[in-house]
Amino acid sequence: MTASSVQSIRTLDKNGDEITSVGFQRFGFDCEVPLDVVRSLYLRPHYVITASDDETHGVDTREEDDHARFTKGYSAYQSKSIYHPQSQSISYTTLTRFPPVKLLPPSSRKRVLVTGGAGFVGSHLVDRLMLLGHEVTVLDNFFTGSKTSVSHWVGHPNFELVRHDVVEPFMIECDQIYHLACPASPVHYQFNAVKTIKTSFQGTLNMLGLAKRTKARFLLTSTSEVYGDPEVHPQPEDYWGHVNPIGPRACYDEGKRVAETLTYGFHNQDGVDVRVARIFNTYGPRMNPQDGRVVSNFIVQALRGQDLTVYGDGSQTRSFQYIHDLVDGLIALMNSSDTRPVNLGNGDEFTILEFAQLVRDIVEDVQRADGVAAPRRVNIVHEGLPKDDPQKRRPDTSRAKSSLDWQPRWTVRMGLEEMVRYYKAKMAEGSL
Repeated sequence: MTASSVQSIRTLDKNGDEITSVGFQRFGFDCEVPLDVVRSLYLRPHYVITASDDETHGVDTREEDDHARFTKGYSAYQSKSIYHPQSQSISYTTLTRFPPVKLLPPSSRKRVLVTGGAGFVGSHLVDRLMLLGHEVTVLDNFFTGSKTSVSHWVGHPNFELVRHDVVEPFMIECDQIYHLACPASPVHYQFNAVKTIKTSFQGTLNMLGLAKRTKARFLLTSTSEVYGDPEVHPQPEDYWGHVNPIGPRACYDEGKRVAETLTYGFHNQDGVDVRVARIFNTYGPRMNPQDGRVVSNFIVQALRGQDLTVYGDGSQTRSFQYIHDLVDGLIALMNSSDTRPVNLGNGDEFTILEFAQLVRDIVEDVQRADGVAAPRRVNIVHEGLPKDDPQKRRPDTSRAKSSLDWQPRWTVRMGLEEMVRYYKAKMAEGSL
């Protein structure tokens, strides 16, 4: 069976319609690109080909067939890195050709700076901006980000990757600044609490200073953590929060709160054009499986046949949005005229126990579809609840719907299925 004859994966939105593209035309800014093109980028580093054991030392064509279900006609723009399971080694190669990007006239082309652009959210944002034909500079110190997330753009005339810590000043000419730089998972932001709050304050101060000098529009990626363990549910933007200022999560929660204060200080005092996005739980490919997040934890445990770990009794709730919906929202907010904080999240709320059961079911469905039977059905086990862990978390996205005409399209199930296949491929590659 050839790759061209393989049945492709169909992705359906909340209305049951097939998703063939991500993004939209809004506020005079076109951010729509084909889904297959985007997938070919974030699956590229992890869908390597495994060397077979036959005499020709060829590759396993079944993997190429499976891969073609996602990338369809875009495999020409992908790395053909080869994994050698016997020696546990990988032979990397560069792309032979960059994916096609829009050819924009200079008047439409933006010079965009993305801090933290090699991280999970940042790399997906960079992919979209590059495909749209803009000039993108990525700033990252690689504490949690990875070069492999954006390596497929290295060498492109519209792309520049700079190893830099935003705590130190940085000078560049730009039109838009997406400020994402800050570790976002408890495992990473608690590793060095002082550094985390320093990044949130000093890093934001430096980037706002740059925006003031260059007259660039500045977007701060804040977080739902500014609401703390909320006493209002769901959380609207005008809720001030319920945060422990000296707890183990305070370095991140209060760091983002002071970053918002700084942002509006520059806006009110110096006229800097600012946007603030409060991001709720987001998941998707390129998510670091070691960062302790509930989505990656459950998927990796289920794929390994390990019992799923639920903290507490599992009655605490979370709302999960897929990465493409978030990128749509960030770009819409950046190019809108709304300077108020805007929640970006999915209103579909799950208890953690329900979510664990859903992940278990989806992993089993994917394994059956791929003809791989799990040795046993994994169980769900409970452990103690971490300190200051929020009991409820669900966004009120009324402002995003009315101001940005934005709402999530991806169902949690469709996003999880794609992410399960992503991690499954990483395991086959030997990198997980």
